Amino acid sequence: MAARALREIGRGARPDMRGLLMTPGNVTRVTDQLARMRGAAMKVGQLISMDAGEVLPPELADIMARLRDQAHFMPPKQLRDVLNRAWGADWRKSFKDFNVRPIAAASIGQVHRATLKDGRDVAIKVQYPGIASSIDSDVANVATLVRMSGLLPQSFDLAPYIQEARSQLHDETDYEREGQYLRCFADLLQGDEAFKIPEFYADWSTPEVLTMSFLEGRPIEAVSDATSEERNRVSEALVNLTLREVFEFGMMQSDPNFANYRYNPSDGKIGLLDFGAARALQPSAIDGYVDLLRAGLLEDGAALRKAAIQLKLIEGDGPFDDRILGMIRSVFEAILSANEFDFSDLTLSHRLNKESMALVEVGYIPPQVPMDVLYLQRKIGGMFLLATRLNASLPVKMLLEKYVI
Repeated sequence: MAARALREIGRGARPDMRGLLMTPGNVTRVTDQLARMRGAAMKVGQLISMDAGEVLPPELADIMARLRDQAHFMPPKQLRDVLNRAWGADWRKSFKDFNVRPIAAASIGQVHRATLKDGRDVAIKVQYPGIASSIDSDVANVATLVRMSGLLPQSFDLAPYIQEARSQLHDETDYEREGQYLRCFADLLQGDEAFKIPEFYADWSTPEVLTMSFLEGRPIEAVSDATSEERNRVSEALVNLTLREVFEFGMMQSDPNFANYRYNPSDGKIGLLDFGAARALQPSAIDGYVDLLRAGLLEDGAALRKAAIQLKLIEGDGPFDDRILGMIRSVFEAILSANEFDFSDLTLSHRLNKESMALVEVGYIPPQVPMDVLYLQRKIGGMFLLATRLNASLPVKMLLEKYVI
């Protein structure tokens, strides 16, 4: 990119930095490098591919989507070195078998299946060496790349989001912290017939290695081939779980990546995986959402505006407030228009996307919202996308009223 910019300067032209960066060749090279770097850089690519897939140019969205499954595995020797440091050199004596080829790989670590000699069938998440120490530099490099790309308005303050990205990624590399949340959610969902959570094995876990019981299951998207009754049952269970996390538990697994959910067709249970992004929620964010949802369901315009200001979704006297409120009202109108909300009908999604792009074109800059609100929006958006993928039809109004009316 620098070389091409210099050539244009040599010809007396002012280089278009965004155009130089976003060529297909450069995007492919960046994607390949992110897959090798793993860590924070790859995490950002995964978030972009999931959260902005309908907004990005198709070529870029397709390339970024490769990052969901493209992490490079640790070589066997490197894997052995990591486990030797965690468990001691003679750890193999305690295992009946250990598959050195990972069954999954992502931005922070890779997962192996093994059987201990005591009979436990386990999934072992092994952190890539050096990931934790590279987070700060990785995030700084990605921030530089985003700023250079010209994809953000100049007045948009990226710094708070960069700091939060650092904080969350450091949390996600602490496998002992994840183990605690694993136990916590297992206790909260004890007796719930819809879900299954891996059992945390502290005796084979360290800050860099997380060992838990192995859950049989298929990707959650496989439910899209099931009957409408089953698709609706699974979708409703996941939507209701999200509501319980927010309004009952006060804590949330904030990453709605589809890979974090598995489906076992033999018993219909939904496996919940990866609690590295779990977090407690601020009461102010929970209360704000209660007020927003109640106002929307009761069609109380004044209360809706007040709640949107409280959550900092609008400024209160901003030039775009009415348009943002109109988008929020359109969501509630769709929910209230029928007993069942049909997620396969993309009319609402297309309308919101069109309005969002129109706002960007006229210079709208999103306000700085509390981080918990961002996480809540992302989780809700992820559940909406999943229910859409499963072509579900759910009594959304009834589900919401249970918690806010």
